[in-house]
Amino acid sequence: MRRDNIAWAGLAAMTISFGLNFSMGVFFAPTAASYGVSATALAVAAALGTTVTGVAQPFVGRLLDSAGAKVVLIGGLTLISGSYIALALVRETWQFVTAYMLLGGVGFAASSTLTVTTLIGRTLGNQVGPALTRAAVGINLGQLIGPWAATALFEPAGVRGTYALLGAAGLLVTGVLWAILPADRIANSAAGQPESLAGRGRVLISFGLHSATMYVVILMLPKHAVDAGWSVVSAGRLVALAALAAGLTSAAMVRLQRRYRAENLLQTLYVVRIVALALAVSATSSATLIAVAVLFGAASFPIVPLTMAVVSRGLDPARMGRTLSPAWVIHQLAAAAGLAVAGALHAVTDSYRGYFALGLLFSAAAALLLLPTRKTELVPAEVPAR
Repeated sequence: MRRDNIAWAGLAAMTISFGLNFSMGVFFAPTAASYGVSATALAVAAALGTTVTGVAQPFVGRLLDSAGAKVVLIGGLTLISGSYIALALVRETWQFVTAYMLLGGVGFAASSTLTVTTLIGRTLGNQVGPALTRAAVGINLGQLIGPWAATALFEPAGVRGTYALLGAAGLLVTGVLWAILPADRIANSAAGQPESLAGRGRVLISFGLHSATMYVVILMLPKHAVDAGWSVVSAGRLVALAALAAGLTSAAMVRLQRRYRAENLLQTLYVVRIVALALAVSATSSATLIAVAVLFGAASFPIVPLTMAVVSRGLDPARMGRTLSPAWVIHQLAAAAGLAVAGALHAVTDSYRGYFALGLLFSAAAALLLLPTRKTELVPAEVPAR
């Protein structure tokens, strides 16, 4: 495979991984009605699955450096696709929670951005930024295709049939990637310790604050819209709308990184995110909810590859999996904590507005953490291409 095609393979992988992961929010309302699973159990499943993804990151990092990114990626995509097949077959609430938590959680851990960043980083080195941003468009494509496919299939195929069809589609793409991706060979990959992430602390904290809100809004926005009187189909399509906006922003970021530092682009995105969450807190109309989906999607998902481009600068490719895994532990555990707190607030207030307000504060704090300081940063800056 040519070096410039590795980004497209990453895009396909992220389309399946993130599409299946984030499309679960579309399934919550119809699953509760069809399976008899309570809203609380669904929130617990989402929080536990996200926790499992976070806890698994160090193990995924070690596997990336010993078995190679291709093996880990294919295994993860198989598990997360298989989780949808399992969810089509479960009959009890505990079975649903277990399949979502274990198969989905571990599968997403092994097939998400840590793995794709390592795959691309070993091919392109410090020029990973634009390629990773291009691959991350797959995050948005998955969220665009997955929710639209699910909402279109609910009526003719039923909830169980929709789970099965999306899982089968994921397995099909996984088979194609297995056939076309070359094995990555890293010399002495089993030896040595992870590199230090010293000097990247402020960026990592901002990343955690970002994820503590991102998962809540994307997974719970459809339920919030249903609570406001929307139909299940219309509410599910808010996720697709957010994904479309994010995809357009991510495509723009590929070019903007050639002229501007990733840190400056991140600050701009956080400002837009603050506006989106301010609207979410006060949203009373359909037009406002649509604006929330567009602005939040446009400003949130591009933050992930941009942050990874900053954190991964100058790292040894042979140890990249283990070195970057703490960033994803922070990301996923913060997301799990956010889901748990949002679920608790919803149980008390019957609304997600309180957590949206908290997310606004998190976004403001993240933007402040990215402001330049007088102390020299230890993360080497990537020179924009002219």
